[in-house]
Amino acid sequence: MRKRVLVAMSGGVDSSVAALRLLEEGFDVAGVTMVLGVKTGEEVSGDAASVCQALGISHYVLDVSQDFQEVVIGDFVHQYCQGKTPNPCVVCNRYIKFGKLLTYARSAGFDFLATGHYARIEKRGEEYFLKRPRDRKKDQTYFLYAVQREMLPFILFPLAELTKEEVRELAVRARLPVAEKPQSQDICFLPRGGYREFLTQRLEGDFSGFIVTQDGQALGRHQGYFRYTIGQRKGLGVSGAQPLYVIAINPERNEVVVGERKDLKARGLVASSCNFLSDNFPERLFAQVRYLQRGRPCSVERLDPQRVRVIFEEEVEMITPGQSVVFYDDDTVLGGGIITEVLKEER
Repeated sequence: MRKRVLVAMSGGVDSSVAALRLLEEGFDVAGVTMVLGVKTGEEVSGDAASVCQALGISHYVLDVSQDFQEVVIGDFVHQYCQGKTPNPCVVCNRYIKFGKLLTYARSAGFDFLATGHYARIEKRGEEYFLKRPRDRKKDQTYFLYAVQREMLPFILFPLAELTKEEVRELAVRARLPVAEKPQSQDICFLPRGGYREFLTQRLEGDFSGFIVTQDGQALGRHQGYFRYTIGQRKGLGVSGAQPLYVIAINPERNEVVVGERKDLKARGLVASSCNFLSDNFPERLFAQVRYLQRGRPCSVERLDPQRVRVIFEEEVEMITPGQSVVFYDDDTVLGGGIITEVLKEER
């Protein structure tokens, strides 16, 4: 019997070509679109349904809006209130796409869940590993480190060996109705006004306060510390002898702390809520603290089952609480966690 695959389809080019590739490989394919509650069901599923019709496969719609609102958006708002800069795609991948949706796929009799992510899963013996894709410019493994290890055998990434340009060419050649569709924005639930407008509409209370130097000198006022993130230079509304950057956020005092660029550098970090995809951590590995930032050599010390201390060989700029640190051994993802503390000096 042919293996059955459920493809998560957003109506974009990547997930559409993922379904096309699996059909060409002989799988029994169906598409599913998740209703997240940020757009109407018709807006969400229209393009995906058209692609499924063109491919001659079934199309399902799964309403996960309540989970998405509580788990993803709720965490997003909470983290900003804590003065952190969260990454909602990491949360969504773990709990929604490769949590709730994968569970749905398995309970419905599908052997695999597939997505249009640019990533790769490799089997070595009886173990499965998450690895970088061929197209390093589109590498999305940074957002996938939190997927639980036991889920990897049931996940397919059909675009692993393709570049974005090749994916677009395949869509055109197959005359898919979304072949010329532009790439979607990074965070699906944010309006055009961005995260500041989104948070302003959802937060109650007075979050205004002072923009201060490291020694506590007030340089001006801000209308909400959640409007700022580490490394920000533009839009501060204050000036100094040298260009100023946001180097820390203190929500308990409603303060945004600014300093010079050199003050953005740190030697290490502490991360919590860690997920490990391998049992073997080499003494020297590479850690990535932002998407598309190159990995930096470091050592990792486990403090407890879900918390680590990371020390870099050289100082790293803009380590940001709330963002993720992801560990790599060459192109294999070892795991990662949420940055909770920045270590200015090795300790």
